[in-house]
Amino acid sequence: MADPTEPAPGSSGQGKPERINDAELALNGINMLLNNGFKESDELFRTYRNHSPLMSFGASFVSFMNAVMTFEEEKMQMAFEDLKSTERLCESENASVIETIKNKIKRSQVDSQRSGMAAVDRLQRQIIIADCQVYIAVLSFIKQELSAYIKGGWILRKAWKMYNKCYNDITHLQEGNRSASEQQAAASPPSASDPADGRRSSSTGASQSQRPDGIDPEVLGRLKGSVSFGYGLFHLCISMVPPHLLKIVNLLGFPGDRHQGLSALTYASESKDMKAPLATLALLWYHTVVQPFFALDGSDTQAGLMEAKCILKQREAVYPNSSLFMFFKGRVQRLECQISSALTSFNEALHLASDQREIQHVCLYEIGWCSMIELNYSEAYRAFERLKAESRWSQCYYAYLTGVCQGATGDLEGAVATFKDVHKLFKRKNNQIEVFSLKRSEKFRSPGLSKELCILSVIEILYLWKALPNCSSAKLQAMTHVLQGIEDASCTGLKNLLLGAISRCLLNTKDAVQYFHLAIRDEVGRQCNSYVQPYSCYELASVLLNSPESAAKGRMLMLQAKEEYAGYDFENRLHVRIHSALACTRGAAQP
Repeated sequence: MADPTEPAPGSSGQGKPERINDAELALNGINMLLNNGFKESDELFRTYRNHSPLMSFGASFVSFMNAVMTFEEEKMQMAFEDLKSTERLCESENASVIETIKNKIKRSQVDSQRSGMAAVDRLQRQIIIADCQVYIAVLSFIKQELSAYIKGGWILRKAWKMYNKCYNDITHLQEGNRSASEQQAAASPPSASDPADGRRSSSTGASQSQRPDGIDPEVLGRLKGSVSFGYGLFHLCISMVPPHLLKIVNLLGFPGDRHQGLSALTYASESKDMKAPLATLALLWYHTVVQPFFALDGSDTQAGLMEAKCILKQREAVYPNSSLFMFFKGRVQRLECQISSALTSFNEALHLASDQREIQHVCLYEIGWCSMIELNYSEAYRAFERLKAESRWSQCYYAYLTGVCQGATGDLEGAVATFKDVHKLFKRKNNQIEVFSLKRSEKFRSPGLSKELCILSVIEILYLWKALPNCSSAKLQAMTHVLQGIEDASCTGLKNLLLGAISRCLLNTKDAVQYFHLAIRDEVGRQCNSYVQPYSCYELASVLLNSPESAAKGRMLMLQAKEEYAGYDFENRLHVRIHSALACTRGAAQP
């Protein structure tokens, strides 16, 4: 690894600027980042930011990482500006790499080497531009607004064209190198005295200086890893676009293949590029956060969990005290219903991230969720109250979580005061989570608030965020007991939906089907719980699809949930799950 304490660019060494290996230095900076050295990593990249496009990209990535971990508007804006700055730096040259290569055969050997280095630099710049565009699109998607999805789609279209071109250019160069090496080896085979090391002999011409294009195959291999990271992340982003927008996305000129994206990320994670560790994190994020939340493989998350556990074990020696890897370890444990172990991991990650507020907040968030899963309302209240006070991302949402957990402990007076804060903290009218939090809090500001209604709201949150499967049977039974005692007519449909979801977790299919039928037929609470009927349709369809005898009816209900309801809470979220479920049924039907 390069020494991060090397003199900064421009420092003199016999009157000449210090030369550094920016690829190694960038990889070193990323490894610092993952080993809790956020400040050191940020300082390293900022120090060398103007040294090369690669180091500028590293600095922008650290900024982007801070933004996506916190969702704070200020940090997202800062990340956007940093990424645009790196993009402008890399746009100084956009000539075709292939045109450069075609002209090299007419040049001298020294000119060929220089031209080869220029081609590598241009490829690096184009990959970085595409990477920046993908990250800018991700920042747009986080807003969860229609205009943001469309804007992000156009940005990704530009990125896709660059990835495709760079991938083809690198492949062309690799094939040219292999062909030239084979021809040279055939013309001048290694000497008998040193057959294994013949590539070092001047007669073979296999050194970089003697390659026709002057490009080291190892450099090309690193660039291919770099392209594969962006390419893979690109495909994952597109595959998560809400299905009703996919036609628009396809019109923009590209598909989104989730499996191809995962394959590319795996390739990138095993490369020597600075983004190899980032590809590893992206795979962990997908397997432990995205796949379970969107039900991308139906209800089966075991394959993803096995992949995540394998990755964590392989990287354990490299990142023994990484708060991020400890965080993902906690995510795996939570998904395996080992809530006590998960809490230990999240608390340890919280301690390891003592100097990194953003990681502390994602750990606190998970601690709050694990506490809700355990029905430990007081601990959940403390975690969310701290987030409400410290985090600048959706304080409205954190206030709502704080209020329902506070009310579930029995502190109804304090909960009513907290629900009033939700209205004060409401900022984003187009954010579905904040709109949902506001509507719910307005209902709970009334004198009729009860502890049971707050517990119902906790269970509702666990359901909507797909956390009920992480609950133990004992906790699920306790939830059932509370729900069955609620007689508020406006909550009847929601109560039945939740009872059906709990029954399904307890493998009580017969009761689950009955509860979902009752929830679908509920009209009284439709106005205040608009999502209950489409979600109940989806849940009932999911149960019926598991049996060959009822699969046809299940598919009909799934299409009904997709086509007959509109304008309800978390509509995009359900559409992604419906799309995935229908894709799974089509896959199962194929021979």
